[in-house]
Amino acid sequence: MEIILKEDIIGLGFKNDIVNVKSGYGRNYLIPQGKGVIASPMAKKILAENLKQQAHKIAAQKAAAEDKAKAFEGVRLEIPAKVAVTGQLYGSVGAAQVVEALAAKGIEVDRKIVTMHEAKKVGEYEAVVHFHKEVEVKVPVIVVAENEPAPAVVEEEAPVAEAPVAEAAPAEEVAEEAPVAEEEAPAAE
Repeated sequence: MEIILKEDIIGLGFKNDIVNVKSGYGRNYLIPQGKGVIASPMAKKILAENLKQQAHKIAAQKAAAEDKAKAFEGVRLEIPAKVAVTGQLYGSVGAAQVVEALAAKGIEVDRKIVTMHEAKKVGEYEAVVHFHKEVEVKVPVIVVAENEPAPAVVEEEAPVAEAPVAEAAPAEEVAEEAPVAEEEAPAAE
């Protein structure tokens, strides 16, 4: 099914792109949400005319996106994360943490335009900021250990303090508590 997108959808396409999608995805999600319309021949003609009229506006948007991209020159992000002894992260580092780190450097970016495969280990990764259909910026991201993993320390075994054992009751007291058998009385005849 061919759909004309009405807004940018990361991983699928950009506004005014004609994309092929499965019919269920188009009918049940894109069209009801207002994110796309069916690409009929008439809709394609209207799209072509609109693109001709908006050519200068699109060029201005691209120029603005390129200006924003210049702010990212030389930007490298170091994101601290808690690390286990094995080198695995507690959790992961993704697009949300990249946006926070950029905000700390004074660069405001919408989280929706940043993509990054989630980092599960310490190391170097790459985040991509999609400003425009033709303008993308790759930002190197270095995930570092917030807490240096402590080497496994084998503790010396401390002597175990034994709990005091309850003393047994003396044998005489036990004997006194035992029931005494009574002598049977002679039966009357």
